[in-house]
Amino acid sequence: MTLPIRHATALAALLMVSAPAFAATTIKVTEGGEGGGSMTLALDQKTVKAGDAVFQVHNDAMSERHEIILVKLRSADEKIPLNTTGHRVDEKQLKNLGEVADLKPGGDGRLKAKLAPGTYLLFCNIKGHYEAGMQARLTVTK
Repeated sequence: MTLPIRHATALAALLMVSAPAFAATTIKVTEGGEGGGSMTLALDQKTVKAGDAVFQVHNDAMSERHEIILVKLRSADEKIPLNTTGHRVDEKQLKNLGEVADLKPGGDGRLKAKLAPGTYLLFCNIKGHYEAGMQARLTVTK
């Protein structure tokens, strides 16, 4: 049985309206560490598909403020420019895609980004935190 063209068009329109929209990928980021000790930055996924992403960031520290900066690297083995006297990453030499700044202990934040295939670095750039281990790489595939 074939439908008349007007019914087929209406059915196609109905299917498009009722089809769910593709949602952004959610990546949970947990930051931790206290001054003078090791620092952590953990991702619940280390590889995601290209497209819209939402980074849900939680500062799990008891007394330390943290931040998260997202940069796209030119290559997976790109050397990260570190200002050793200031104990910070030189952000001006990297492609910054956004950040969640000044997260208080126990605080939460969100960062939305459109991710293309490649390698990304997430890190905290408060003095000494990157060097103490607050960094993680994310691989984005097609």
